Amino acid sequence: MRLIVFLVLSHFSVLLSAQGISYLSVMPNEGEGVFSLLRRYNLEAYDCNHKQFYNLNKLKPGDGLVKGSPYLLPIQQHTYNNRSIRSTINIDDFDLAMAIKNYNDTLFTWGIKKSGYLVDRDLWVPHHFLNCYQVIDPANLSGEQPTANLPGDYPIFGEKYKKVEKISDELKGHIYYIVAGHGGPDPGAIGQRETHNLCEDEYAYDVALRLTRYLLARGAIAYMIIRDPNDGIRDDRYLQCDQDEVAWGDRTIPLNQIARLKQRSAIVNQRYEHHKSQGVKHQTSIFIHVDSNNKGKRQDVFFYHLTKSKESKEIAETIHETFHSKYKQHQANRGYKGTVTGRDLYVLRETRPYAVYIELANIRNPDDQRRIIIPENREALAKWLAEALLKARK
Repeated sequence: MRLIVFLVLSHFSVLLSAQGISYLSVMPNEGEGVFSLLRRYNLEAYDCNHKQFYNLNKLKPGDGLVKGSPYLLPIQQHTYNNRSIRSTINIDDFDLAMAIKNYNDTLFTWGIKKSGYLVDRDLWVPHHFLNCYQVIDPANLSGEQPTANLPGDYPIFGEKYKKVEKISDELKGHIYYIVAGHGGPDPGAIGQRETHNLCEDEYAYDVALRLTRYLLARGAIAYMIIRDPNDGIRDDRYLQCDQDEVAWGDRTIPLNQIARLKQRSAIVNQRYEHHKSQGVKHQTSIFIHVDSNNKGKRQDVFFYHLTKSKESKEIAETIHETFHSKYKQHQANRGYKGTVTGRDLYVLRETRPYAVYIELANIRNPDDQRRIIIPENREALAKWLAEALLKARK
């Protein structure tokens, strides 16, 4: 069959018609290989997308990309019929149609797609949506290439903690999106202790890593949505402030707050829709922050849930009850005054999984600072959160 290729200079895109199917193609960025090009379009996790890329471009695995040449992507292009995605591509599966919608919306949010499909009628359907939906290995979901099933190596946790031993399968079938607050160009709140700056994003990230490791060990799939290429779990009191964090998929974190919140919400939602289409029912988002308040005000760990979400509230209350019990056990004379409050925060409202927003301490209060600067305390926070999520599972 003859292939007819049209070059559209304004978007560097190519349409390939083969058996009535048109595929999108783009110019690779400087230094991009096949994997990084597919990753830019959120296609890299599926082997069939890699195979289709090589087939479409008549390449062999290991071949490089030529600068200035357009390459066909494993993304079908359909002209939206202004009625529905299902009738446009002739499918009956509503969940699959929603996953395709979310994929298009996500790439538009990321700036990859220049217009929404309702505007330009250009509907993108990734090859794997129709040909090879599959359960992805939990390590890949955390952005790692596993050496084996558990026990396995996860370099994101750092050299000391990279090996994760299997503890149980109690959380098998549960998916968690762990989002450490701020990151990249935004350090979040900054506290002072002696001569050291305490950056919120560093301490939230360390607790998030520890929590993710606990969840993986109990059979869960756990995404680290914000990631640092060289900061694994650290046992230092004072964590160096830096700006090299990226969002899942090596995406640059925007400085603008709204853009930043939209980015991480879109990443969570894209993964959520994918797993929902697979029939996964148990998906939860955990947002981890460190509060900043008056220096003299002590604050126990407290929690926000989406105001109108019964499920979000139940998860927050279960975590709160667990912390109350732990304080009673380990600091009986101290008491615990953490709270659970309904809020209409952007990430609670816009992310589709049930979500809880956690404030670990007041980063400006000297006593609260001990909760986050002492590594054993950060480990306890993560462990208690993991135990609470185990209790909250349904």
